[in-house]
Amino acid sequence: MASTLVLVIVFLFDLVAFGLAVAAEQRRSKARVVTDKEVNYNYCVYDSDIATGLGVGAFLFLLASQILVMLASKCFCCGKGLRPGGARAWAIILFITCWLTFLIAEACLLAGSVRNAYHTKYRPVFVESLSCETLRKGVFGAGAAFIFFTAIVSEFYYVCYGKADVQPSYGRETGVGMGTY
Repeated sequence: MASTLVLVIVFLFDLVAFGLAVAAEQRRSKARVVTDKEVNYNYCVYDSDIATGLGVGAFLFLLASQILVMLASKCFCCGKGLRPGGARAWAIILFITCWLTFLIAEACLLAGSVRNAYHTKYRPVFVESLSCETLRKGVFGAGAAFIFFTAIVSEFYYVCYGKADVQPSYGRETGVGMGTY
């Protein structure tokens, strides 16, 4: 049977990761070009860099959630065999889907955090087209969407794994019954 405590903790971790990813999308860096007349340079001035920290926080909470689910389910491949049936089939499908959505979410969060932290340096004034590179809109949003998908799939995976993990009990001895002979 699936542990309710594990389901609640995983849900809370995923909820915090989702909230941090949405906040990172809202607070991603913006930049403007400023000219320094004394040194004859154009340069970019960036506003707050808090989105990088929020993205890393979402990354870590989602990672903790995934680790907890995999430890609770013995990463699907370790431990006793599962009982054949629909629950095992769904557990296999959801296990693969869970890892796929997890990897996409982590890639979005990590790429968004790294790109948001990157700031262009000073450029000479003769460079006509100075572009202050910033993170594209929607990278953290895509991470948040895949966090949501990962949360749903990992919860269903753990429940299906719990249903398939229950071994039938026959209520008998494990040895050969030869007592009447």
